[in-house]
Amino acid sequence: MDDFLALICPNSPFIWNGKRYSDCFEDILLGVGLNIVTTIIIVVLGFKQKSGRGVQGSDVQMTVPEKSVLYFVPAIGACLSVLEIIFVWKKEHNSQFVGYHKWFYSCSELIVWTNIILFSKCGSSHYIIFSRVLCFWWILKPILGVFRLVTTFPSLEVSVCIVESLVVLLSITYGTAINVIRVKRESFKRSLLGDPLLSYDSSLEEGGHHDLETNESIWDLMTFKFIAPVMNRGVVKQLDSEDLLQIPTNMAPSSCHDIISSCWRAQLTNDASKPSLFRALCSAYGWSYLYLGLLKVINDCIGFAGPLLLNKLIQFLQQGSVTSDGYLLAVSLGLTSIIKSFLDTQYSFRLAKLKLKLRSSIMTLIYDKCLRVNLAERSKFTNGEIQTFMSVDADRTVNLCNSFHDTWSLPLQIGVALYLLYTQVKFAFVSGLAITILLIPVNKWISQLIAIATEQMMKEKDERIRRTGELLTYIRTLKMYGWELIFSSWLMETRSLEVKHLATRKYLDAWCVFFWATTPTLFSIFTFGLFTLMGNQLDAAMVFTCLALFNTLISPLNSFPWVINGLIDAFISSRRLSRFLSCPEHRSNVGDTGSSSSSFLSKQPDSSQRLAIIVQDVSCTWSSSDEPPLNMVLNHVTLSLSKGSFVAIIGEVGSGKSSLLYSVLGEAQLAHGYIYCDGSVAYVPQVPWILSGTVRDNILFGKSYDPVRYRDTLQACALDVDIELMVGHDMVYIGEKGLNLSGGQRARLALARAVYDGSDVIMLDDVLSAVDAQVAHWILHNAILGPLMQGKTILLCTHNVQAISLADVVVVMDKGHVKWLGSSAAFPISSYTRFSPSNDLDLTSKNHRESCSSDSSSKPKEQSLPEKEIVHSPEIAEEIVEVELRKEGKVEIGVYKNYAVFIGQFVTVAICLSAIFMQASRNGNDLWLSYWVDTTETGQTVHSVSFYLAILCLFCAVNSFFTLVRAFSFAFGGLQAAIKVHNRLLSKLINAPVRFFDQTPGGRILNRLSSDLYTIDDSLPFIMNILLANFIGLLGIAIILSYVQVFFLVLLLPLWYIYSKLQFFYRSTSRELRRLDSVSRSPIYTSFSETLDGTSTIRAFKSEDFFFAKFIEHITLYQKTSYTETVASLWLSLRLQLLGAFIISFIALMAVVGSHRSLPINFGTPGLVGLALSYAAPIVSLLGSFLTSFTETEKEMVSVERALQYMDIPQEEQGGCLNVNPDWPNLGVIEFQNVTLKYMPSLAPAICNLSFTIAGGTQVGIIGRTGAGKSSVLNALFRLTPIYSGSILVDGMDIKNVPVRELRTHLAIVPQSPFLFNGSLRENLDPFKMSDDLKIWDALEKCHVKEEVEEAGGLDILVKEGGISFSVGQRQLLCLARALLKSSKVLCLDECTANVDIQTASLLHTTISSKCKGMTVITIAHRISTVLNMDSILILDHGNLAEQGNPKVLLNDESSLFSSFVKASSM
Repeated sequence: MDDFLALICPNSPFIWNGKRYSDCFEDILLGVGLNIVTTIIIVVLGFKQKSGRGVQGSDVQMTVPEKSVLYFVPAIGACLSVLEIIFVWKKEHNSQFVGYHKWFYSCSELIVWTNIILFSKCGSSHYIIFSRVLCFWWILKPILGVFRLVTTFPSLEVSVCIVESLVVLLSITYGTAINVIRVKRESFKRSLLGDPLLSYDSSLEEGGHHDLETNESIWDLMTFKFIAPVMNRGVVKQLDSEDLLQIPTNMAPSSCHDIISSCWRAQLTNDASKPSLFRALCSAYGWSYLYLGLLKVINDCIGFAGPLLLNKLIQFLQQGSVTSDGYLLAVSLGLTSIIKSFLDTQYSFRLAKLKLKLRSSIMTLIYDKCLRVNLAERSKFTNGEIQTFMSVDADRTVNLCNSFHDTWSLPLQIGVALYLLYTQVKFAFVSGLAITILLIPVNKWISQLIAIATEQMMKEKDERIRRTGELLTYIRTLKMYGWELIFSSWLMETRSLEVKHLATRKYLDAWCVFFWATTPTLFSIFTFGLFTLMGNQLDAAMVFTCLALFNTLISPLNSFPWVINGLIDAFISSRRLSRFLSCPEHRSNVGDTGSSSSSFLSKQPDSSQRLAIIVQDVSCTWSSSDEPPLNMVLNHVTLSLSKGSFVAIIGEVGSGKSSLLYSVLGEAQLAHGYIYCDGSVAYVPQVPWILSGTVRDNILFGKSYDPVRYRDTLQACALDVDIELMVGHDMVYIGEKGLNLSGGQRARLALARAVYDGSDVIMLDDVLSAVDAQVAHWILHNAILGPLMQGKTILLCTHNVQAISLADVVVVMDKGHVKWLGSSAAFPISSYTRFSPSNDLDLTSKNHRESCSSDSSSKPKEQSLPEKEIVHSPEIAEEIVEVELRKEGKVEIGVYKNYAVFIGQFVTVAICLSAIFMQASRNGNDLWLSYWVDTTETGQTVHSVSFYLAILCLFCAVNSFFTLVRAFSFAFGGLQAAIKVHNRLLSKLINAPVRFFDQTPGGRILNRLSSDLYTIDDSLPFIMNILLANFIGLLGIAIILSYVQVFFLVLLLPLWYIYSKLQFFYRSTSRELRRLDSVSRSPIYTSFSETLDGTSTIRAFKSEDFFFAKFIEHITLYQKTSYTETVASLWLSLRLQLLGAFIISFIALMAVVGSHRSLPINFGTPGLVGLALSYAAPIVSLLGSFLTSFTETEKEMVSVERALQYMDIPQEEQGGCLNVNPDWPNLGVIEFQNVTLKYMPSLAPAICNLSFTIAGGTQVGIIGRTGAGKSSVLNALFRLTPIYSGSILVDGMDIKNVPVRELRTHLAIVPQSPFLFNGSLRENLDPFKMSDDLKIWDALEKCHVKEEVEEAGGLDILVKEGGISFSVGQRQLLCLARALLKSSKVLCLDECTANVDIQTASLLHTTISSKCKGMTVITIAHRISTVLNMDSILILDHGNLAEQGNPKVLLNDESSLFSSFVKASSM
């Protein structure tokens, strides 16, 4: 045996050589042994397959990439094995000793790859290659191969080392490939067995586009070339959803939902007590994710090849050798970067695809659950919580993909980096590591302080936005009062508190930036300082290997705490989702059997074949199934309703009418009894549920379109006239919750949906209360009891007396019990009216009733008048409201200049200079290190170690100082810009004319002062700081590389040209994709929140599948956008990384060329070359980061652009040359002289050549139809709208000569809608603090609200926003008290009694008549009774004065207009 071992391992111990395992042992055991086992497995599997099954075709067609990997990788492996044999032969040929173990190892490797190639060609290759045994072995074999390579690496020659590394890399690649393909094939087979028809249909449905990745060549897939057509279109035009990439079949939301739902059902079956979404996700996607982990291991390991090869290259340069090893190392360095680029992008691509699958799986699962959980079960969760599940928890759970692999990857990276540092500088690295680790808790403490400051800032921000919203909502009233300046000052106080917390946050952020930026410098100085103080000498290879390792180490160290946080968040979110998804699902009344007495019956009892609904001893509650059944909404209710009957369900508010309908629908929790409902159901809730979409979509509700039935439905529900008046008719788009429809139109639209559906049972919850008397009569006779509903069972909750009288059965509910049940003939109507609210229909005149009943086939004309106004009003608004400007393309340079002005010129210069000096000191630090290394190696050291260390410390101190200056300058500059932008924007808005606010929606203005300002406050300075750092960093790298390698200057211009072309090509598409991404995301959350509101309606109509299909469409579009965006970013990332790899290869090759002493030019010392290569390594990430930060900055600068738009809005004319006396006007004489007023030049005059005089101290009423110009008189008087021509005199003084705010403060007004703001009552009545308490109480007593105020708590009580703590009447009286406190001679009342009851209106006018004597009172009135006792009235018609005079005199004149108005109002 010993002789045999001596033959195989001559001149070498077989196992241990004194320090480690011998080369012979490792070659035989970890090389030859593994290869023999692999060969045996392949051969055994091959012959077993041949004898057992014969040649069979593959079940699944292999794709081009799969074939490429399976055939191409073994071929390369065989070639490399031959190359190894050649190296061994060459070594022996050169008379060098070679042991037999080397020959054995090389030949066995060749045999393995040859076997694979041979068996891959046979018909049953897939049974051999993808067998479980071989796949598992191919995971184990590369791991052992890596162990062998690591132990033998230091002793190998460069050429052999590179070949050995490539062999191991190929083994890893092949092992990963066959395992991934096997998992894919098995999942495909499972899906075929599970639902072949569904698979087939889904592929047909997508039009065959899903095979995009399969059909592309492996080169196109590796380089992401398949995105090129999209990017070409993005350069020349705006992209649309049709231009996006088609998603692969396995990423289609429908197939993802099928996979996750089957896994979730398995969870519910196997672990019903505590099902876990996390386990379900692992079951669905776990193997794919684990195989991605293998790819990450390879990627991370190759990341460390760079520093090791750098070390070898610099050692080679130090030795000054002239062998070809230098070229091999230089090329290897470049190749390593290229391989890492491909692996990095492929890992990111496949991880992104998996995340997209996860996201669509979770979102569809949540949506599907919402459709199937009844309202009682859902009561455990608020709508806000469920929306958070979809928006926040889904994303957090998806982020598990990043965090989970990082939990082992980051410690692995840290561990390997520390081990490699130890090999270079022994224990000296601990000092640098200690500094870094010490800074982690410091950063965490700062982060906690930032979180506290952010929370306080957000509170103040919320208050500021609330105040801003209040200001914008009531701007017209505030301008009339002359209060806009005091409101803006209050707003500025809130803003200053917000800025105070923002400043704290920004300066803490600056400390974070400082510590982050100085860590690498501190790490190097502490490590190298301790290393030299320990008596060691620095050399170039060690120093620059360490610098490369520092850069590798810092990011994982800082990221690890956040990864752990992300993991915790993901687990918490998955638990929250599990709790929601495990809720019991809704059970339909039809077709479900319950074993207990509390159930929905599946079969109708034999004794009652004609019954539509049976409710037997039912008790219901709104609590969920896992809560005790408390607060029963129905108590032992028993009902039997015949098919085709019309049932009226009546009762007081809260008696259980709606609960009865909900219990029949299965929405309430059934505690006792059983319910049966025969046939299909249609349901109209009390608050009509309207979809965002067209009128037709709302009525059809997923059903097919029948033109005849559709037309009849519109007529029956009195919708045909309304639709005719709408622009676009029934294809007009209805906003969210039917915002552009009146309440009556919403009710009739929901009713039309039920009528068109034609279900057997129709449930209507109080549909008649939302419409007026005539329309109620029409739809009762033509829709509810019309021909379309013949033979249907109708349940109507109502207060309508006529509907009750026409019912077949009346059910009276009282506190959850059936109080009375019988026919309408037997029901005493008089007893019902005691608790029923008075019905409009009964109060209408006999003529109206007759007109409706006499001709049931034609609707009365009057009914459409109110609807006509409502339908047309938004159309008019759309014409007047200006379309928001949206700029396209790049942000103009002027916007950047304006932002620099906001920051301040001095601060801008300080920021730029500090950034330059910071980078210069960093570069100086590294240059000094390289100089120190070179002088040490050449033996020319003239200074002590302490001198070199002192200079290094000086550079470090300078770098730290300028880093701190830059960080704090940026924080200060950002704050200055935020303050100036807000102040100027607010000032411009405050001084804008009312017309601007009429033309611009408040939400649009508020958007500038909330989200845009938040961007300017917070994210813009942050991203600009990163942009500047990246730009200066790239500049520093370019200068150093040009200094070290002169030839790099030759490359600089071509490289910049390529980079600029790449970034232009990418940014053009990226902008469009980002726009599409935001557009495609909105419908998901909109449709989800909409569905949450209407789940009971959807379930009643059995339309779950229709809505789920619509949601799938939204998700599919979002998936396509995200997928395209991911591929586009990876397309760029790969090209930038390849650019970086080229730079690294070029510098390394130039260094090797320059190291040959025979050449006339030397390309730098080893120290400088090491510096250049360590600078070239991070250039890839810097280029990518620069582009990202530039794109983000451009996006954030749009907020500045939008703010600048509103700094250029027209301003109100403030001028006026006259200074008025404090007691002006003292008479109150008002004179209009030929006044013409236009709201817009394109519109007709609102007031046309109007002339009248109002005597001082008189009370005048202004009346007229809508649009006559009544409010325009006050607009002209208060100069809210500049008059086109003419003049207005007050006490003989032309008001255009009086400063506008002076004018408004001397006139008093009570607005149509009472205005109270959030603050004390004293502030509401007297914000300028001009009156004492006695005077305020006196004004309140005059207005009859003193007692109410005293009961509420006095003048210091807090008035809530909008004054909701007071009734409408009380608010109006408080506004009158406010006007009386002004002590003005002119009081204007703008329809202030229009929204109050008659009693309050009478009280107001009594107060005005008695307390305002001697004042000129101008009242704009709707009620004739309001003006009957006034001194004079003005009747306006289309902006002209139609009539003027004393109301009593005009009333007696039958030919007067006023007399005809009075007659019309009394009819």
